[in-house]
Amino acid sequence: MSRDRGPRRLRRLDRSALIAASVTALSLTASGCMVVHGEREVLPATTKAEAAKALQQFTNAYNAADKAYDSSLDAAHVTGVLGAIDAARLKAGKANSPSGNPTHTPLKLSDVTYTVPKKAGWPRWFVADAAANKGGTARWLFVFTRNGLDKPFQVAYLTLVPEGKVPQFKKDADGWAETVPVNSAELAVPPGEVGDEYATYLKSGGDTFADGAYTSTWRAAREKDGKRPGLVTQYIDEPMNSGDYAPLALRTTDGGALVFFATHLYTKQTAAPGTSIPTTDDVEALTTGEIKQSLTMEIVSNSVAVDPPKGAGEQQITVLGRIQGLTSAKGS
Repeated sequence: MSRDRGPRRLRRLDRSALIAASVTALSLTASGCMVVHGEREVLPATTKAEAAKALQQFTNAYNAADKAYDSSLDAAHVTGVLGAIDAARLKAGKANSPSGNPTHTPLKLSDVTYTVPKKAGWPRWFVADAAANKGGTARWLFVFTRNGLDKPFQVAYLTLVPEGKVPQFKKDADGWAETVPVNSAELAVPPGEVGDEYATYLKSGGDTFADGAYTSTWRAAREKDGKRPGLVTQYIDEPMNSGDYAPLALRTTDGGALVFFATHLYTKQTAAPGTSIPTTDDVEALTTGEIKQSLTMEIVSNSVAVDPPKGAGEQQITVLGRIQGLTSAKGS
């Protein structure tokens, strides 16, 4: 059963109405009517029915790809950082188990809610919040995006958030949510700069982010791992802010925002003479070159964070969830 966080009433906006309202331009008539550009129309990203269909199509494709370890089976349903993580995971799985995933368990989603923003321009997107048969009691947050009416909805972000931690979203009278511009100065940090600030924080610390598993605890773990006897580990973090990796933000009821963002991490491990670098079958499946004394790994991650309104009592960003994946590696 679904609980709809989208519209209380859909105002009969079926797909044909959305298409009609989103044409690129209407001809200027003899009566002098204004030209209307579809990319400037403020419209709901989709309907609840289309959102539910997109989620079901993704789930079916994801399960088929996971069972066969075949990225071609769900490539049309993923993009951005999740697409990169998923493709690499399936590539490694196929290399180590050519006949498919021997431990495959189909992903099953339930108690789904849809938050659909009303906005102009592309991409148009929505959030699906679901319980799952994996990940314990955590909520699965999917961000579906598309860049045109002739394009399918694809999952760009997937994060797991502890139950009860997903904030309430601001809605209009019809139940449509509100996006926040990436350059908004109304928040502690503009959404478009959260990834940059996160990369800086992971390197140097500071007080931009609240303590937690994906901030202070992770920095401490990285510092400890970087000083293992016989093994030196170096980290370089970078934001990913363009294309299908661009950050997306939804307005919350307190005036802040829930921000989805991506980062890029290079990890280089260098072993002392006479020692070796610990690795796994999955890492080796994605590695080019021979691992002699060093291994450089390329990792991407998607995160979700609460960005408070500027001037509020609490100005620190709270990272609620983060999923990362190795996409490639090089030995030397």
